[in-house]
Amino acid sequence: MRTIDWVDGAIELVDQTLLPGECRVVRIGTVDGLIDAIRRLAVRGAPALGVAGALGVALAVATEPDPADAAARLRSARPTAVNLAWGVDQALKCLDGGFGAVLGRALEIRDEDIAACRAMGERGADLVRELTGRDQVRIMTVCNTGGLAAVERGTALGVAQTLHERGQLAEVLALETRPLLQGARLTAWELGRMGAPHRLVVDSAGPFLLARGSADIVLIGADRIAANGDTANKIGSYALALGAHRAGVPFIVVAPESTVDLATPTGSRIEIEDRDPAEVLSVRDVRLAPEGTGVLNPAFDVTPHDLITAIVTERRVIRPGSGEALVAGTI
Repeated sequence: MRTIDWVDGAIELVDQTLLPGECRVVRIGTVDGLIDAIRRLAVRGAPALGVAGALGVALAVATEPDPADAAARLRSARPTAVNLAWGVDQALKCLDGGFGAVLGRALEIRDEDIAACRAMGERGADLVRELTGRDQVRIMTVCNTGGLAAVERGTALGVAQTLHERGQLAEVLALETRPLLQGARLTAWELGRMGAPHRLVVDSAGPFLLARGSADIVLIGADRIAANGDTANKIGSYALALGAHRAGVPFIVVAPESTVDLATPTGSRIEIEDRDPAEVLSVRDVRLAPEGTGVLNPAFDVTPHDLITAIVTERRVIRPGSGEALVAGTI
């Protein structure tokens, strides 16, 4: 199953807001419809957003009187994940060639993402075995980094899938990921579909369970990696990194090269998206907090590079915690 694709002149994507209760593919025929799908998280995950950005430019060329203006609106739909802007910019480079050229580049990005996720799964699984020395590995992860966050397979959860296919996965401990429960709703759903052993964990239990030796390694994705290796990911990642560091557990970031943003020197320069207070105040329209309660709802946090054991991309493994830099002179 592909999370997002171009089918007969429009974008088709899995509406992730309906999972796990319903797996529905929706058809998007306008740029505004795509922007709405991105903002309400019907499509989410850094690699999937990159593909959405590129396909959205093709949609803009086909349907908008001013494709460049529509692309600019799409580019800013979510600020933290660099892949969305990257995908838009990649497709815009082909604008002078017309619709065929733009769509061709967007489909290349789709196919490159599929290949990259498979490569990250293989490279990451090899690294996990190297770092843990175990034939059966226990993984902890946060948010959703499987096929739903990409086109197919995914990033960090793609590594878990590869280990499972090799017969080397003992268990995945998936953090529920408040406030929108992407771990509970999406990651657990994907792990169940692949037949992988897993248990769900409340977010605040993660560091304690690492201290107790319940996991051999932590795998997360990334929404933006700064030039020095600082990494923005779903809120809760930084706490896991601190817990992993204290417990001596390797902490691995798995993300495509398109997530590396050399124009952002450090994590302090990454814009963190603050989302709707309603996401914290209620769950699926069921009110949890009293009326008048204020909310602070950052969707992401930033893990400093010195807490990251390794960054795995489709091309390479970088070890920021050991002093290796993404680019010479950036740490």
